[in-house]
Amino acid sequence: MNRFLFVGLVTAVCMLAGCASYSWRSQVPTDKRTVAVPTFRNDSNVTELGAVTTRQILREFQREGTYRLARVGASALEIQGTILNATSSVTGYERTTGMYQREYRLEAKASVSFIDKVNGRVIVDSKIYKGMTTFQSTDDIVTARRDASGRVAEDIARQIVDDALGLSWHLPEEENTEEESTEKSDEGATK
Repeated sequence: MNRFLFVGLVTAVCMLAGCASYSWRSQVPTDKRTVAVPTFRNDSNVTELGAVTTRQILREFQREGTYRLARVGASALEIQGTILNATSSVTGYERTTGMYQREYRLEAKASVSFIDKVNGRVIVDSKIYKGMTTFQSTDDIVTARRDASGRVAEDIARQIVDDALGLSWHLPEEENTEEESTEKSDEGATK
């Protein structure tokens, strides 16, 4: 019995030691935790998909809690996007007749950019995000597709917020600044 207690205690200590460096803190610097999301442009054939996607992104940021929502022009991060297209395709038919389309798949693509408004640089440029859901309809496919657009927008929003949480906020080092080149030329002259 003592042997099992000893093995259990050693195992618990080893597991805790492995978790000692784990942290629940966000990687996002505290001075960069404001975000603005202007309404996405909608180039798809689904009515108001750009506005619905924008609303879902804002909701997802609120739910996650790291970023605080701000107005355009007063944020550290701005997310701009365009819904490129939305397509629906048949995935299932009614079993009894085999002729009536019952289940559809709705897919949408968005091109999204993340802009660091503090330093005036584009962090992510025109990344493509894809969202997908299925829906059923018997009579009014237009209304059913519009209702499903919220779920597609939610799928895209989750991906965007996940990427915003993992952004690298470090500025790329400039390879050759004027100060470095001046110091190098001074060193060369003294040798």
